[in-house]
Amino acid sequence: MTESVEAQGHGYAAARLHLLTEEGQPGPPRRAALATLTDRWLAALATEAAQAVDTTDWALVAVGGYGRGELSPRSDLDLVLLHDSPKSVAALADRVWYPVWDLGLALDHSVRTPAEARKTAADDLKVQLGLLDARHIAGDAALTSGLRSAVLADWRNQAPKRLPALHELCAERAERQGELSYLLEPDLKEARGGLRDATALRAVAASWLADAPREGLEEARTRLLDTRDALHLVTGRATDRLALQEQDQIAEALGLLDADALLRQVYEAARRISYAADVTWREVGRVLRARESRPRRRGLLGRGRTPAPQTAAERVPLAEGVVEQEGEAVLAMAAKPDRDPVLPLRAAAAAAQADLPLSLHAVRRLAAASRPLPVPWPAEAREQLLTLLGAGESTVPVWEALEAEGLVTRLIPDWERVRCRPQRNAVHRFTVDRHLVETAVQASGLTRRVGRPDLLLTAALLHDIGKGWPGDHSAAGEVIARDVAARIGFGAADVDTLALLVRHHLLLIDTATRRDLDDPETVRMVAEAVRDTSTLELLAALTEADALATGPAAWSTWRASLLADLVDRVAGALDTGDLPDNGDREPTAEEERLAIEAARTRGPVLALHAKAEPQPEGDAQDEALGVELLVAVPDRPGLLAHAAGVLALHRLTVRAADLRSVDPVGEGPVALLSWRVSAEYGALPEAARLRADLARAFDGSLDIEARLAERESAYPRRRGIVPPPARATIAPGHTSHTATVLEVRAHDAPGLLHRIGLALTATAVTVRSARISTLGANAVDAFYLVGKDGNPLPPARAAEVAKQVEAALR
Repeated sequence: MTESVEAQGHGYAAARLHLLTEEGQPGPPRRAALATLTDRWLAALATEAAQAVDTTDWALVAVGGYGRGELSPRSDLDLVLLHDSPKSVAALADRVWYPVWDLGLALDHSVRTPAEARKTAADDLKVQLGLLDARHIAGDAALTSGLRSAVLADWRNQAPKRLPALHELCAERAERQGELSYLLEPDLKEARGGLRDATALRAVAASWLADAPREGLEEARTRLLDTRDALHLVTGRATDRLALQEQDQIAEALGLLDADALLRQVYEAARRISYAADVTWREVGRVLRARESRPRRRGLLGRGRTPAPQTAAERVPLAEGVVEQEGEAVLAMAAKPDRDPVLPLRAAAAAAQADLPLSLHAVRRLAAASRPLPVPWPAEAREQLLTLLGAGESTVPVWEALEAEGLVTRLIPDWERVRCRPQRNAVHRFTVDRHLVETAVQASGLTRRVGRPDLLLTAALLHDIGKGWPGDHSAAGEVIARDVAARIGFGAADVDTLALLVRHHLLLIDTATRRDLDDPETVRMVAEAVRDTSTLELLAALTEADALATGPAAWSTWRASLLADLVDRVAGALDTGDLPDNGDREPTAEEERLAIEAARTRGPVLALHAKAEPQPEGDAQDEALGVELLVAVPDRPGLLAHAAGVLALHRLTVRAADLRSVDPVGEGPVALLSWRVSAEYGALPEAARLRADLARAFDGSLDIEARLAERESAYPRRRGIVPPPARATIAPGHTSHTATVLEVRAHDAPGLLHRIGLALTATAVTVRSARISTLGANAVDAFYLVGKDGNPLPPARAAEVAKQVEAALR
C-alpha cells in the first residue's frame, strides 16, 4: 500500500469522525454528506489502484442503501466491482477492499462482469433489489449505466413473477420479526413497516406495475432512518434494534421529550409504511390478475380479429352508497360524501362485514369531502359504528384505513391521546389504541353471551381510553367514556352503564385472582358495584375480551375458572329478571284503528310512517332509526314468518319490532306488528305493494321461500365474515309468569326473522308477543311462547323448542 493511500484513509477517517460528531444538521443532509465523502475517498482509492495494476475496463458501483446515498453512521458499504475482463481484477479488488477493512468499516462486496451480475440477480431476489439502486462511483461509467439499464429492464420484464416472490419474502419477514408499530424493542429495518418494506415499495414502483401512495411515505422513511442514525451513534454499533435501555438516550439525541415520544413517532412512521404496503400489494394483485386474463381473451377472439371492448368491472351493492369492485369496498357512483355525514361509517361497516378492504381512493374521498357528524350522532351513525366493531378480525384493516386518513380522530377526538401510545408492560402485545380495537375484535365473539352487544362493543373500544391522561386510567376513562357515549348518541341510562363498565373493567379479574371468594363481603362488594345481572354479564364478557386482547399471559384456564366462579356467586346475590313482558301494553289510537279494520276486512292493513316518535330515554335506540311500519292482520299460525319473509323480499332490514295480539271487536284475535325498518339500499317500497304481497303471503299464493331462493341464486350474497354461531336459550322462569321467554341472539342477516318464524311454526307453539331489536350487526330477540293450552311451556318442551330454533339458524 502506498503512502498516498494511507494518507487518504487517515484523511477520510478524520473527516468522517468530524461529520458524525459536529453539531450540524442530522438526518438526510448528514447521510448524503457521508455518502459523498465516502464516494470521493473510494473513487480516489480505486482510481489509484487501477493505475497501479494497469487496468481500464472496470467500474466501482454502490448498491443498496449506499447506492441510494443513505449512509448511516454504522452502515455497511455495499459495493460491486464491475469488469469486462479478468485481467488484474483480483489485484484491483484487493487494493480497494483492504483499505476499507483497515479502517474497520463493514463491507459487503462482490466482483462480477455485467453478465454475471445479471445472472446472479436473476437467481437471487435480494441481489436484484440491491442492483435496482446501483450508482456509479468510479471507473468506466458506461459499464455502470449499462448494467443499471439492463437490471431495470430485467426487473420490469420479470415483474409478474418477481413481485409475488417479493411479497412472499416481505410476509415471511413480518412473521419472523413482528409488527414494528407494536413492538417495545422493534427492529427498525426488518420488522413489518420498517425500512425493508419501504425499500420493497421502491422496487414495486420501479416495476411500473403499481405505485405506493406517496403522501407521508417519504417522511415516514426519513423518520426511521433518523432514528437508526441516532441508534448507531448512541450505541456505537451497527444495530437496527431499538433496545429499551437505549431509548431515552436516543430520544434525547433526536430532541424528543422521552422514550414514549420516540416510540410514538416510530410507530406512526411504521403504520404509514405498513398501510402503504397493504394498498400497494393489493394493487399489484389486481394488475397481475388482469394481465393473466388477457391472453385467454385473445385466444377466444382468435388472431386477426378486433378485440372486444373491455367491460367495466362489476360493482355489487354492499350498502347505501357503497359497492364492491375488484375485491375492495368503494363508493358508489351516486354517493355524495358532502351530503351524507354517515357515509364514512356506513362504508367502513359494509367493508368490514363483507371482509373487504376499504379502497384508498374511497377513504381519501371520504376524508376530504364528508361533513362532520352532528352531536349527538344520529342513530344510524351509532349503529354503523357498532356494525364495524362487531365484524371481528376484518375490523382491524378497515379501522387502520380510517385512521391513516385521520377519520377516527375526527369521529372520536379523544382517540388522539391513545393513538400509537406504547404500553411499557411485557404482558401487553399492542399499543393502547390497537389494544382497544383488538378488545372489540375479541368482544365480537362474545356477543351471544350478553343481552346488550352494543354496550359490550362500545365498552371494549373505550375501556382503556383513560390511558391517554394522567392518574388512574379507570377513573379518567369513566369521565371520557361518559362524554364519548353521549357524543355517539346513547341515552342517559346507557351512558351510565358504559361509564360503570369502563370504571370497573378490572374489578372482576382483580377480585377473582386476589380476594377470598368464600368471604360474603367479597361477593357483596362486587354485587353493589355492578348493580344488576345484565351489567354483570357485560362486565364478565368485557373482562374476558380485555384479557384475550392483552396477550397469552393475561388469560388462562385457571383465570377463566376463577372469573366464572366469582360471576356465579355474584349473580346469585343479585335480583334478576330484566326482560319486559310487553304483551299487556295498551294499543295506541292508530294501532286500534288498524286492528278494527283488519278484523272487519279479514286481511292485512298497514301504515308506513317516514318519521316515528322518539323511543323512551335510555333505550338502545332512543332516536328513530329507519321508518315505522304498522301492520294489523287477523292472527293465524305462521304469521310472523310470513310477514318477515315479505319484508325480506322487499329488501327491508328490521331494526326493531314488536308483536302482540288484541281483540278489538270481539271477533277473534288480531296481530299487531310494529316494525322499525330501513331499506337495505335504494328507496323504500310503496305501501300498496307491501300490502298486496302481505295479503298473498297470508292466503298462500305467494311462495316466499321460492322467491327468496330465486333471488339468492340470481344475486348471490357475498359470504363476508364468519360470525359467532346463533344462540337460542330459555330465560329464567321468573322473567314472565304468563309465557315462556325464548331469547335468540344471532348475526343480523336478510331473512333472519323469517327463518326464526318458520322454526317456531314448525314446533307448533304460539308466539303470544315478541320484542325484536337489532344492535349493530347483532340481533337480540325475545319471543313470548305459549302452548295450545295458552300456558307457558313445560321445561323439557321449552328446551326442545330452543334447540330446534338454534339448529334452524345454523
